[in-house]
Amino acid sequence: MTTAVTNTSSAATASTTKTATQQANEASDRFLKLLVTQMQNQDPLNPMDNAQVTSQMAQINTVTGIDKLNTTMTTMNASMAQMQMLQGASLVGHQVLLDGNQLNVNANGVGSGAYNLDAAAGTVRIDVMNSAGAVVDTITQSGVPAGLQGFNWTPPSGVATNDLSFKVTATSGGKSTAASTLMTDTVDAINTSSGSLTLELRNSGSTAYSKVKAVS
Repeated sequence: MTTAVTNTSSAATASTTKTATQQANEASDRFLKLLVTQMQNQDPLNPMDNAQVTSQMAQINTVTGIDKLNTTMTTMNASMAQMQMLQGASLVGHQVLLDGNQLNVNANGVGSGAYNLDAAAGTVRIDVMNSAGAVVDTITQSGVPAGLQGFNWTPPSGVATNDLSFKVTATSGGKSTAASTLMTDTVDAINTSSGSLTLELRNSGSTAYSKVKAVS
């Protein structure tokens, strides 16, 4: 008796775990059998017209086509996830640029950041500030072209290197030039648990890969 119950349970489990493709194929087979039976037993004086047959065939083809499309998309999604993981793994240990104005100092005691100029600037002033917003040092650059620019900063003696930020002021001919700040961070790990590539950054934590502006 125990064996019979076990076999029944196994059969029920197998029945409920059929793939979507198997279910679609079975539905297609049933449809075709019914259609053939219907055609064999139709009234000779009032047969099915071609439009009816074509319409019913199109319906089953649509269902089967959708199932195949779903299977293909599932396979493509799995492949994309693998490609994202491989792409992300190559970023570990690298520095990335993203929007922000934090100034992170590395193990060698050097801070780095970047900014983007809408137009060329005669003078660019970079103010380094502590957590209280007080300026602790200033970098000045001259004759800076438009576009993405970077800078390195060595802290003066006695300046604490935690919770630093920076502000960029650009001028040309006495007029302000728009500048946006970009901060650097280091990729320590990656994950795709959310379905998209996420970087684990040393200072900024979990950050979507789509927010990265550049990699060095």
